[in-house]
Amino acid sequence: MSARTDEALAFAAQGGENAALEELLERYKNAVRGVARSYFLEGGETEDLVQEGMIGLYSAVGGFRADGGMRFRNFAYLCIRRRIGSAVRDAARKKHAPLNTCLPLSDAAELTEALEDPEAVLIGGEEREELLALLRRTLSSAEWRSLLAYAEGLRVAEIAEREHMRAKSVENAIQRAKKKVQKLLEKRKG
Repeated sequence: MSARTDEALAFAAQGGENAALEELLERYKNAVRGVARSYFLEGGETEDLVQEGMIGLYSAVGGFRADGGMRFRNFAYLCIRRRIGSAVRDAARKKHAPLNTCLPLSDAAELTEALEDPEAVLIGGEEREELLALLRRTLSSAEWRSLLAYAEGLRVAEIAEREHMRAKSVENAIQRAKKKVQKLLEKRKG
């Protein structure tokens, strides 16, 4: 099953193959976690947004079309972000008290614009590569590996197990890396 492409799994899941659906949900669960982490939920739980993201992923499986001109991965991320964004907007309507103060840290509109403008994708990719190279030189090995795994959506305990480190060491590495990233970004803006 794991040798099949995401697109093939999506079509199989649409045809009623539950194993294909489960495989896609498993493949993208960490991605959903990563997207959910890019939103701040004061007084609430990130898990609420993870659940919304999983619903978005499930919708992506059902709504994926080969003639859409988009890879499943891109379509899935778009659906996940839109679903989480909808949850944030719903919270702003004061319908759900614990979600009232959600603040998105990334904007799904940027992804949509990038998908519509190939030049922006190319330029954005070059800037991203430059930033990643700068981070790779600036961060320690432990900070780099921990930050990448965290960005993938892994939990601190999962990173600690994978890297053979203590959880507290992973937490510290991630915090140091975040501070260094913030300083680098402030330097680039100023």
